[in-house]
Amino acid sequence: MSMRVFFAGASGVIGSRLVPMLVEAGHTVGAMTRSAQKVDQLAAMGAQPIVCDVFDRPALTRAVRWFAPHVLLHELTDLPDNLADLPQESLLNARIRAEGTRNLVGALEGLGATKIIAQSVAWRIRPGPEADAVAQLEEAVLVANGVVLRYGLFYGPGTYYQGELPPEPRVNIATAAARTFDALDAPAGILTVVDD
Repeated sequence: MSMRVFFAGASGVIGSRLVPMLVEAGHTVGAMTRSAQKVDQLAAMGAQPIVCDVFDRPALTRAVRWFAPHVLLHELTDLPDNLADLPQESLLNARIRAEGTRNLVGALEGLGATKIIAQSVAWRIRPGPEADAVAQLEEAVLVANGVVLRYGLFYGPGTYYQGELPPEPRVNIATAAARTFDALDAPAGILTVVDD
């Protein structure tokens, strides 16, 4: 069955692989990005670009309801380009996980059968704001009868680990994209996405 997929974070490292897979399978993809500079890139992949900020709840709600998806894919992150900068900027990503997820789930209220599938992590995080944000993301998605994808550390082209393997748990970015595609049909719950 062809579906309408609202893809939040479509221009990221997993989105650049997953959007073409979704389009090739006949799905209509609304590819959300906060950057107008990424519109052409998303359109070239066959998606319908949607410029919106996840923190602008009214605009986000309008965009989601206008698109009327069967599935909402939440792959949003706010990560620095350089892994060394991650400790100083981790609170930005924590905000996306907590507030951004709340806004996405809220935008689906009243849409009926729309399923949310959201990115989480398979490794343990030290207690603090980041761990709290992961817990909030997972709880919000599970309460909405969604699917939580607990990914291992990504490696491969375009990731922090392009020429080396990260510590376990880990998953090749191509494998992560393929398993995310398969999750479109998954029942509500938690799936761990790591290398076999």
